[in-house]
Amino acid sequence: MKGWGWLALLLGALLGTTWARRSQDLHCGACRALVDELEWEIAQVDPKKTIQMGSFRINPDGSQSVVEVPYARSEAHLTELLEEVCDRMKEYGEQIDPSTHRKNYVRVVGRNGESSELDLQGIRIDSDISGTLKFACESIVEEYEDELIEFFSREADNVKDKLCSKRTDLCDHALHISHDEL
Repeated sequence: MKGWGWLALLLGALLGTTWARRSQDLHCGACRALVDELEWEIAQVDPKKTIQMGSFRINPDGSQSVVEVPYARSEAHLTELLEEVCDRMKEYGEQIDPSTHRKNYVRVVGRNGESSELDLQGIRIDSDISGTLKFACESIVEEYEDELIEFFSREADNVKDKLCSKRTDLCDHALHISHDEL
């Protein structure tokens, strides 16, 4: 009976490691897809479009504290985008890297709704994948909404790496970077 106990313990450890890696691949992929989608949506907004922010109350001196900011990166626009962005996860498929055996998620539908020009060989597309990816995306948005708005409210380079790896550790395996304060 002792032999079976060790075998069960070993099998449990291996399955736990496999599940943890799958979960990390999923959350990393969802974060990276989320960043891609938000960056694309922000780029679609006319840079001249602005929104008034601040208080609409009149100060004692008769002035108002209203500031115009670019609409594309305004908190109002970003909040609106975060409410809809995870629905686009249905436009992604799963691809397994042959050398690392890690899962990647790639866009399989073009931005205009047509099939992508990508070679779809080796990419798995089904409702289970898109549903799981959407759920992971929604979890990330819920947990990291403030960080997402903070990052996207100003222009930044390498948002995927900074947000998905350094700030949230969702892609900790993808980059071996020291975790410094951003």
